Amino acid sequence: HKNTENMVERSSKFLLIVVGSVCFMLILYQYVAPGVINLGSPHGYFTEEDEGDIFPTPDPHYVKKYYFPVRDLERTIDFQIKGEDVIVFLHIQKTGGTTFGRHLVQNVRLEVPCDCRPGQKKCTCYRPNRKETWLFSRFSTGWSCGLHADWTELTNCVPGVLNKKESKQKNQRKFYYITLLRDPVSRYLSEWRHVQRGATWKTSLHMCDGRTPTPEELPSCYEGSDWSGCTLQQFMDCPYNLANNRQVRMLADLSLVGCYNMSTVPEKKRAQLLLESAKKNLRDMAFFGLTEYQRKTQFLFERTFRLRFIRPFMQYNSTRAAGVDLDNATVQRIEELNELDMELYDYAKDLFQQRYQYTRHSTLTLEDRETEEAGSRLPTEDYMNQIINRW
Repeated sequence: HKNTENMVERSSKFLLIVVGSVCFMLILYQYVAPGVINLGSPHGYFTEEDEGDIFPTPDPHYVKKYYFPVRDLERTIDFQIKGEDVIVFLHIQKTGGTTFGRHLVQNVRLEVPCDCRPGQKKCTCYRPNRKETWLFSRFSTGWSCGLHADWTELTNCVPGVLNKKESKQKNQRKFYYITLLRDPVSRYLSEWRHVQRGATWKTSLHMCDGRTPTPEELPSCYEGSDWSGCTLQQFMDCPYNLANNRQVRMLADLSLVGCYNMSTVPEKKRAQLLLESAKKNLRDMAFFGLTEYQRKTQFLFERTFRLRFIRPFMQYNSTRAAGVDLDNATVQRIEELNELDMELYDYAKDLFQQRYQYTRHSTLTLEDRETEEAGSRLPTEDYMNQIINRW
């Protein structure tokens, strides 16, 4: 009988310790990571009440590099999902566009969510009131204007493709272009790694002024079916490598420089025209994000289109570009090969940070503003990094 009592006592103590430990861990977790776990909301996702916690405080010491008028910073679109508005996603290779594209079809809180079926590459993203698409992207309409179509291709192709798909002429559609940019050195290395593994994108059309480039205008860097196994040196040595300044080329209006015909405009003039065109097109887009700033990208998209994501964006720093050990000379060479992209990214980063500060400031209450200005919260680029550091 005593043995039984002892056993009961021991098991009760054990149970108490287990329950106590669990409670302690939960309290600790809530303290260390406020807002990451939310027992009150379904699936433990963020609810709108939590979202103030997840977005980084703008850096009060940020020094602006460029002057942008308010019209370039103000981005609030009354997106008519039941009307004629269409979001067009320009997906530049190796900028984190696949992840972002999945967010668009699987993670936006909508009256009628996109229909994504297992085993199918594309989702059906219809408007809530009729069977017409509100999103033109790889995971909704597929590569309808060609694989990784650029600004030149999309602006000339999207209206016609949608008219054909929906079998009616519509001139009143409003197109909102969006894209993502990435640090040029990381993006270039990521593309090299991808090509090394056998990627080619050789089915890309590169349509411009109604035709595709000739083999003389756009020579190949390799013989055979792909360039798998190529070294970084070989990748950098090919003068026609489309990885060079890819972001500028894909955002510029190529018809301004005679498309892929290099003899139309002198080289220096061509570079200048492309960079200015890419800056203008980026500035005029409804929205652009930066791979390096996931939470700020999420915030700006949500405030621009007045749409909300269900799950928060995560900052993954360990991508394929990381883990490549490079000496300074190689980094310098990559920067030289991507000189235009470096300039565009510098410009884009400043516009992005200024937009974030402007939008964040205009959406906060007076009380919140005073708190932020007093610097009571850590100015941090990414909330998850802060949690990891605290741990």
